[in-house]
Amino acid sequence: MSSESLDTLNLLKTLVAFPTVSRNSNLALIDWVEDYVTRFGATCRRTFNAEKTKGNLFVTIGPADVPGIVLSGHTDVVPVDGQDWVTDPFTVTEKDGRLYGRGCADMKSFLAVAMAYVPRFAAATLKKPLHLAFSHDEEVGCIGVRSLIEDMAHLPVLPEMCIIGEPTLMHPMLAHKGKINVRVRVKGFECHSSLAPTGVNAIEYAAELISYLKALARRKGQEGPFDTMFDIAHTTVHTGLISGGTALNIVPQDCCFDFEIRAIPGDDRMAMLDEIKAFVAAELEPQMKAEHPACGFSWEILSSVPGSDTDPNDPSVHMVSQLSGANSYGKVAFGTEAGLFQTRWNLPTVICGPGDIDQAHKPDEYIEISQIHACEAFIGRLLDRMVG
Repeated sequence: MSSESLDTLNLLKTLVAFPTVSRNSNLALIDWVEDYVTRFGATCRRTFNAEKTKGNLFVTIGPADVPGIVLSGHTDVVPVDGQDWVTDPFTVTEKDGRLYGRGCADMKSFLAVAMAYVPRFAAATLKKPLHLAFSHDEEVGCIGVRSLIEDMAHLPVLPEMCIIGEPTLMHPMLAHKGKINVRVRVKGFECHSSLAPTGVNAIEYAAELISYLKALARRKGQEGPFDTMFDIAHTTVHTGLISGGTALNIVPQDCCFDFEIRAIPGDDRMAMLDEIKAFVAAELEPQMKAEHPACGFSWEILSSVPGSDTDPNDPSVHMVSQLSGANSYGKVAFGTEAGLFQTRWNLPTVICGPGDIDQAHKPDEYIEISQIHACEAFIGRLLDRMVG
């Protein structure tokens, strides 16, 4: 594998070798990246999680007093536990035109290409700065990048746009759905099952709410609103985890379940959550409390990520389309950090990166080498534009 003597493969091998599963620290990788980019005169700002066990890195190359362009990606990867890998997930393996390894598709290849171009950006006379944003904990709710985005308030000038390098087969994507994950705890009243009417069955009341969520999902699928640029053109509601009960002959006192809402832009996920809570308050809790006042529902938002929606007429979209060679654009159902950049700083944000999201999170995750070359060409054209 070679492309204009770029060091992409070696950089990718190094990045993948850091086992930055979200439950682990990513600081060793951040240390290594900072050491690499500062060799070429880049300036860096770090932000951390509350425990200082994980970090973000914001890199600037070029003049800091004019609006620049952000290339953004997350450093964390999903676990490999229980997956049947043929190759070592933390060693890049090249075979039949593909590179295998955890993070090769999602999304260390994009980071490797961006880093491979750092020497060239540093050696050029740039009209505007290039910023690289390396974040943590994207895979568990886009948690880490939030402190990096807030820290951008310290920049002399805000960037003019952001490119999120999630795997899109190098095809520009202008929007993604917003998402909220919610944990519901149901408190009932325990008794022997022979006396079931004197208890409050937490599982059964949870089931009534889950049935309501399913009806809400059907309504969204039938009535919309719709956006046909998404693979699934409407907002979705999904219950994914549930636990509760002690034994069959005991009316269960507790039940806990998790559900998610993935909302298309313009469909307010928080308003939907308010609707769900209103149903519980009006229909379910009065029945429960009539039997035992201590019974009821409690709610915990596990994560919430705003959607993104960039105007297709924005100059950033035209630029990314030219850089990628694409003559059309799309929208993605999976969540990204784009909505956070857009919501906080109103940055036009386009999702465009190498690889196929269908390969992400799977055993033997891979990226086609041709995708890496396409990304190298994309970043090379970006450099030409920022110089010329």
